[in-house]
Amino acid sequence: MLRLSTRQPDFDKAFRRLVRDRRESADDVARDVSLILSDVRQRGDAALLDYTRKFDGHDLETSGWRIDAAVCREAFDALQPDLRAALELAAQRIRAYHEAQLPQNRDYVDDAGVRLGAIWRAVDAAGLYVPGGRAAYPSSLLMNAIPAKVAGVERLVVMTPTPKGAINPLVLAAAHLAGVDEIWRVGGAQGVAALAYGTQKIAAVDVITGPGNAWVAEAKRQLYGVVGIDMVAGPSEILVIADAKNDPEWIAADLLSQAEHDPSSQSILITDDPVFADTVADRVQVEIAMLPTARTADASWHKHGVIIEVESLDEAPALANALAAEHVEIATDNPEALMHAIRHAGSVFLGRMTPEAVGDYVAGPNHVLPTGRRARFSSGLSVLDFMKRTSFIEVGEQALRAIGPAAIALADAEGLPAHARSIELRLGI
Repeated sequence: MLRLSTRQPDFDKAFRRLVRDRRESADDVARDVSLILSDVRQRGDAALLDYTRKFDGHDLETSGWRIDAAVCREAFDALQPDLRAALELAAQRIRAYHEAQLPQNRDYVDDAGVRLGAIWRAVDAAGLYVPGGRAAYPSSLLMNAIPAKVAGVERLVVMTPTPKGAINPLVLAAAHLAGVDEIWRVGGAQGVAALAYGTQKIAAVDVITGPGNAWVAEAKRQLYGVVGIDMVAGPSEILVIADAKNDPEWIAADLLSQAEHDPSSQSILITDDPVFADTVADRVQVEIAMLPTARTADASWHKHGVIIEVESLDEAPALANALAAEHVEIATDNPEALMHAIRHAGSVFLGRMTPEAVGDYVAGPNHVLPTGRRARFSSGLSVLDFMKRTSFIEVGEQALRAIGPAAIALADAEGLPAHARSIELRLGI
């Protein structure tokens, strides 16, 4: 675990090294993924069969390619009442938050008499990647599927690996609750390729969203342009800005809430109290020892964990903006002031009683957020990721006479006479 202090003479150099650190896929992953994508594009279902046997240890022809909707309904009905209620509460709050994101169409006439506007429409089909194994999270399915349905996507397809044929019943229950239309037992880069290119059995989609391992993330990156993607997601991150008035046990638990995701996850604490920093560091070790996910959390904390001591928390926003972290907790007396100074963050959690974990499940805003400093230029998943905007223009004769000559002048200046002529003919020039 790295300890830094802004009082250190070499702090700027060490901090720049931290900001530049990349915890994402290597070149060999990119090469492997490129070969898989090409194979699926050429061989379709035959390639999916081979990769599923190799990586997931079962035969799709035996275990079945698709998971029936009735199986999802049975999984939902079989949930314990308290878990079913929790899933329903999460879905209701996610849906309400995203319904408020729906954009409005525009249709107006400007001062020149030109009618202008835009129409928002959902994409026809969206594919959601849902990891299997360690990262099989029903909450992620809700966070991806519900915005798609709110946007109006008619065909919603889930791609999920089922190692050794095993199915996560919670994921199936969430799929039922969210109204997923198709679930295919295919994972990895090959599953992403099937969604993008289509195969004999699986029809292609227009947009692919959802988290995955390094191969899934790299597949999405390489396929951007063939389909839309939500983002290229890397290992999870949390930045906690906390003063000494916090309970160190709470802050330690918050840091580990992301460390337990993956050995490559990163947890960072910024505090203005060295004694508090020491106490939190000690408490992290105690908390790790109690976690069933201790091995992963310990690896993440010791390889990528960071504690930064500042003279004043007024220094924290500048550091946070450079880090542009996925999650930022502000556990101070006046978190609002610091939040408004932080321009780059995937999501911000205000106050001592707002752990990041509440945002992962039931708060409502999407937990699919930019990682790897991408919060500098991108946002969390929203209904807009499943929609596109079509502008429209209507020009009458009078309006064309008002604005057409300027268009002719610009077309001539660009050396495009046919552009100019298409307007000149209408104006009788």
